[in-house]
Amino acid sequence: MESRHVEYFLAAVDNDGLALAAEALGVTKPSLSKGLRNLERDLGVDLFHRVGRGLVLSAAGKAFVGPARQIVRDLVAAESSLVDVSGLPRGRLDICASAHVAEGPVTELIGSFRKQYPGVVVRLADLRPVDVVASLIRDGHCEIAFSHFPFSAPGLTTRVLGIHEYWLVVPHDAEITWRDPFPLDDLPDIPVVGLPKESSSRTVIEKALQAAGRRTTLSAVVEQREAVGAFVVEGVGMSFMERTLAERAAGGGARICPLDPPITAPYGVIYDEARLSPAGRAFLGTLAP
Repeated sequence: MESRHVEYFLAAVDNDGLALAAEALGVTKPSLSKGLRNLERDLGVDLFHRVGRGLVLSAAGKAFVGPARQIVRDLVAAESSLVDVSGLPRGRLDICASAHVAEGPVTELIGSFRKQYPGVVVRLADLRPVDVVASLIRDGHCEIAFSHFPFSAPGLTTRVLGIHEYWLVVPHDAEITWRDPFPLDDLPDIPVVGLPKESSSRTVIEKALQAAGRRTTLSAVVEQREAVGAFVVEGVGMSFMERTLAERAAGGGARICPLDPPITAPYGVIYDEARLSPAGRAFLGTLAP
């Protein structure tokens, strides 16, 4: 049984099928499919039922998920415990991050870390709203997670690293009296392009609007946060976007400005001090205190 085939299996489970699993792993779909067949041959059981072009876990597959995670976790832990001849950590560091945090702060942190520790390969996975961070860390999906706060994580260490500020973004041809900053209790009567309900940023924004006594209506719900700005530019509605994304939308022609009072959300890092590898400790050591 090859360890990479076990990773193929978990990728297929975690990504709900071959196409997304292959993309996540950076392999071709035929290679992934062949690897899964080889794993089933080595184990002597069918891990999946092939239903049309999809995969459904068999009873044996469901039973193998836990042991498979243990196998991968042990391999990553062994690899990440290594140091090179100069004493620098090497191996792999698994990080999970919410989409709204990953694009700016986390990518910059990873870039800085890799310059100092080139022997460590960083794998960044998406932290979805439905994920339970404590389970992801304890089950070995990742060592370190980044998310918006406040965050309840009993038994884990949490550190606030910064604050996101959300700006108003409106179509360039919207007929409104422009103010900078724009009063939150006197927003323009334009429907909103928003993210799904489970998005933490949408929760933050709706709470701020409620506190200001302002109600809005939705014109569109967009799962890809990076696409919200394009919807605004095309006149679908206004939106509230993290400042970096708002500035990108401004480059496409949207009008942007801060809000009064501002809408903000702190973000930070979550980890288990007892489970950190040398690579994980080195990464956290690069973060500002």
